[in-house]
Amino acid sequence: MKNQIKDQWNAGLYDGNHSFVSEFGNELIKFLAHEEGERILDIGCGTGDLANTLYENGVNVIGVDQSANMINQALNKYPHIPFVVKDVLSLSDKNEFDAVFSNATLHWVKEPKQALICIYNSLKPGGRFVAEFGGKGNVQTITNEIIHQLKLSGVTYHSEQFPWHFPSIGEYTTLMEEVGFYVSVALHFHRPTPLEGNDGLRNWLDMFAVEMFKHATTETKERIYASIEKNLRNTLFTNNRWIADYKRIRVVGIKD
Repeated sequence: MKNQIKDQWNAGLYDGNHSFVSEFGNELIKFLAHEEGERILDIGCGTGDLANTLYENGVNVIGVDQSANMINQALNKYPHIPFVVKDVLSLSDKNEFDAVFSNATLHWVKEPKQALICIYNSLKPGGRFVAEFGGKGNVQTITNEIIHQLKLSGVTYHSEQFPWHFPSIGEYTTLMEEVGFYVSVALHFHRPTPLEGNDGLRNWLDMFAVEMFKHATTETKERIYASIEKNLRNTLFTNNRWIADYKRIRVVGIKD
């Protein structure tokens, strides 16, 4: 679920070079503690891997994502699962789901309280909300360098182009409680994340940071990429691979 008007998402690149998103999500599924026959909504399902894991465990799962490219890929891979193009802010379900699950998605939503209201309303009484996403300080080393290089290159950059909202754990859990959730789990932790191959950082920029470079020409962007790689190599490149400085929030909320 990516809160942007233009569908920037290359589903093939996502599956080919960013499989770590789903792999780390498998750990989050343990927190979901799902039971066979439950009705679960996967928000920001991407290309469907985690939804299929739930399906194979007997869950009645529905996957939604704002990206049509991602949903089309999910439908091609897992035609037995209902996948729908939908923004979390457009959810209109009422008391429908035993659980709402979301991995690596909600940091794309810049209206977090409205998203939480929609999620809360979609749950049955006693239903649970289980999510992991980028928290305060997530990829800060990378994004600081992007902004620095854009300014050095004279490329127009406004704070509105920063595509994410990385809340503190206090901010987010407060919003959860304001909406009506009982917060049973709240974690904020470092999770250094390997990016595959020598071009791992470049691939990450192509996949996730498109909005930050929207005023740069192709030639200028390539020059900035090279400068970012050079300046971050001593910090984020080790054992022949890039390690992104991820910091994650994981929460479980119960609808009282």
